[in-house]
Amino acid sequence: MRTNASARIATIVLALEALGLLIVAGWQVLELMSGDAGSAVSGIALIVLTVIGAAAVAAFAVGTARDISWGRSGGIVAQLLVLAVALGAVTGAYAHPLIGLGLAVVGVAGLVPLILEVRRAGIERKRDEDGRR
Repeated sequence: MRTNASARIATIVLALEALGLLIVAGWQVLELMSGDAGSAVSGIALIVLTVIGAAAVAAFAVGTARDISWGRSGGIVAQLLVLAVALGAVTGAYAHPLIGLGLAVVGVAGLVPLILEVRRAGIERKRDEDGRR
């Protein structure tokens, strides 16, 4: 298992995103307990989905650290979802441009090293296949 700078950066970004999702889930629990939620059932469902998302992003971080393809692929999908949410945050009637900008920075910070890792893995795989012939 070889690691390089892009793999380490991608792993760190994904791990921090997973931690951020867990913090959001904790905040959601506090809001639900304070009675601020419109529906308790919807609030619980949202908390469960947030925790599942955090577990998935954490798994992508582990997969990326171990140089496993599904970790990188899942990480790329997660970053594209972050960028989609960022776009939604800067547009519409209830736009929050600074939040959207922050999310976009995080999405790009994760996407770029993941794409570099995919490229590196592809080159390495091709080199290994050529060496076996």
